[in-house]
Amino acid sequence: MTAETGAGSANRLGDYLRARRELVSPGAVGLPEDSRRRVPGLRREEVAMLAGISSDYYHRLEQGRNRNPSAQVLEAIAGVLRLDESSTEHLLELGAARPRPRRTPRRRETVAPRIVELVHSLTMPAFVGGRYLDVLASNSLARALSPEFETGENLLRAAFLGTEGRVRFDQREMVAMFRKRVGTDLDDPRVVRLVGELSLASAAFQRAWARHDVRPARGGPVHVDHPQVGPMELNLSKLVVDDIGDQWLVVYHPAAEHPESADRLALLASLVARVRPTSREDVPSARE
Repeated sequence: MTAETGAGSANRLGDYLRARRELVSPGAVGLPEDSRRRVPGLRREEVAMLAGISSDYYHRLEQGRNRNPSAQVLEAIAGVLRLDESSTEHLLELGAARPRPRRTPRRRETVAPRIVELVHSLTMPAFVGGRYLDVLASNSLARALSPEFETGENLLRAAFLGTEGRVRFDQREMVAMFRKRVGTDLDDPRVVRLVGELSLASAAFQRAWARHDVRPARGGPVHVDHPQVGPMELNLSKLVVDDIGDQWLVVYHPAAEHPESADRLALLASLVARVRPTSREDVPSARE
């Protein structure tokens, strides 16, 4: 389990600043490279100088001794650290974070019946993902495409611990997307358990988590090696479900420039139809 979870970090803003500072090379911000540097990335003093704030003030931010930085200061630091829009937004959220009251357990995530019906009605592989990257509902073609799309599976776990998946996940992207979804709510018991499990089981997860990358869910091209129908080049599209924010509909569809992929996906659909009709059973809860 990482120091950032479990009992909860008392200085998440400082953790984030330190992690992102270490990822910026001096040359990227116009400073001379120095082979004698003992630490990766920028020094604290360099960040402060480039952001136009005092070195002592920046030290206090990283050490957690200044908990009320202005948005202007944080945006200046974000510019120095070369943060994109999502990462800057996350930095501002950390800077504005206040102590949370005693939390009440979150309700189990469920998918509206009409959305489940929509998923099963689609002729392309589709599933609904939740706040913690759980698969909350999926159609039979999605499950035939790859076993990690079974309802109840967790895609972050599958990205680092899965062995049977046919869809290659970008591990750093998955961690960045997970961080974006949970935001500053790292003391959420489900987050603590999942991050703790993966930190103990995967050195790759530890490295990705330590970077503090934050990015929204993205679509794009996906390559799938399927043992029954062969390789396919598909597009991945993600749509927010009813503006809920914590749920999104994921659909895999053939890329227009690869017509053979459409034929292979159609063949997979025919194989699925021969085995069993489309299931409309109730959606099981995600595995803890």
